Amino acid sequence: MIMEHCTACPRSCGAVRKEETGAGYCRSGALPRLARAGLHMWEEPCISGTAGSGTVFFTGCSLGCVFCQNYAASHENLGKTVSLERLEEIFHELIAQGAHNINLVNPTHYTHALEQALEKKLPVPVVYNTGGYDSIDSLKRLEGKVDIYLPDLKLADELQCGRYLRAKDYFTHSTAAIMEMYRQCGDAVFDENGLMQKGLLVRHLVLPCNVDQTFKVVDWLAEHLPLNTPVSLMAQYIPMGEAARFPEINRRITRREYDRAVDHLLGRGFTRCFIQKLSAAETGYIPSFDLEGV
Repeated sequence: MIMEHCTACPRSCGAVRKEETGAGYCRSGALPRLARAGLHMWEEPCISGTAGSGTVFFTGCSLGCVFCQNYAASHENLGKTVSLERLEEIFHELIAQGAHNINLVNPTHYTHALEQALEKKLPVPVVYNTGGYDSIDSLKRLEGKVDIYLPDLKLADELQCGRYLRAKDYFTHSTAAIMEMYRQCGDAVFDENGLMQKGLLVRHLVLPCNVDQTFKVVDWLAEHLPLNTPVSLMAQYIPMGEAARFPEINRRITRREYDRAVDHLLGRGFTRCFIQKLSAAETGYIPSFDLEGV
């Protein structure tokens, strides 16, 4: 497998990605590289349920978030390259362990591989868990193969997007991607146990000194999506990665910052909200990237 001119993400850097040779902004080969695969209990309750979400963490990233909690995998390329056959085996191993779904974490730069690996319908929902910086063309290749889209909508303004995500055009592309995700999957559908089976769930991580960005993100969601769209407002920010280089975000969020964010979300009329406790900002909830399950 060789990608001659990569356009998998909005950067469209045109890299030649060979099977195991890292290339392009994401520093990735054409074959998937994984940092971990295992049951995860700390997603939203409708995703993790009682048995856990079958998470598959991909290495590399099309973004450059300076505060990334998965820094070793996304920035430092910790991982192991696997064949498409092995990737499919991993999906079924997780299902055999009782996973409620197969949760593809940070999959943007491997949509070409996932298009093939998901050719056969799985007996559980497939979750596309992304930072939001996705291209429309790549998402269209996955239509009918993804059941649940779980994107972040991180920041709104070019200045902050460039400073913290290293993608000034993030908001333009991520909002377009979210609309395409909604077109594909529509309103959220839950089973009798409250587990999500289909649809869109949008996440937003509140950053210190950036509650104004939260307001803008929430306002965009309220103006473009139905108010029954599930929204997850996250308080789990911990300064990691390169955050120490940015003094204004080199701390956890305060109670006042989060309360203001929650009040704005609820004030816009959303009816399906996941609200974290501030105690979620603990490293114990971050999985170890030790190649488990790979």
